[in-house]
Amino acid sequence: MTTTSSIPGYTYGTDAVAHSPISMEELELLKQTVLFSEEDEKALRMAGEVLQDQLEEILDLWYSFVGSHPHLVQYFSTPNKQPIEKYLAAVRQRFRQWILDTCNRPYDQAWLDYQQEIGLRHTYAKKNQTDQVSSVPHIGMRYMIAFIYPITATIKSFLARKGHSAEEVEKMHQAWFKAVVLQDALWCYPYAKEGYF
Repeated sequence: MTTTSSIPGYTYGTDAVAHSPISMEELELLKQTVLFSEEDEKALRMAGEVLQDQLEEILDLWYSFVGSHPHLVQYFSTPNKQPIEKYLAAVRQRFRQWILDTCNRPYDQAWLDYQQEIGLRHTYAKKNQTDQVSSVPHIGMRYMIAFIYPITATIKSFLARKGHSAEEVEKMHQAWFKAVVLQDALWCYPYAKEGYF
């Protein structure tokens, strides 16, 4: 069993994480904007239980998707377009934990700060630093936003595998969708000009 302390570069809740410039009050307004409620929190906890033993299969699917698109896999490759296996492996472990965090963590200050850290790690500010690799130095915001769809669309079949009713599956899926949009909005902060976010 993997512990969070053994995940390369996973610094959730530590002093190494950037502090979010978004206040808890602003986070609450964002949650209201995506219609994220206490019911969604409950649905996400249920989703976490459903997904926890399917994580590797989910990641296999997502990695297959990225790997089949050269314009995406380049972000995990050397300048001469050779995939960096240790980078892919380290990110996979964090991606795995991100699924669990999305479903199970309280969306408190530590969570909010880590969203800022995740956002920074996709930009010129921190890309490649966590894993000390030489890869493309920045991921365009367009792909951060566009990735919402595959990450949301592909999860539903996994949510439906444990015998829950269609209504329960839909509630879990909608809660997941809202959580992904919420996080993606926060990840875009480092991309925005001062005062534009």
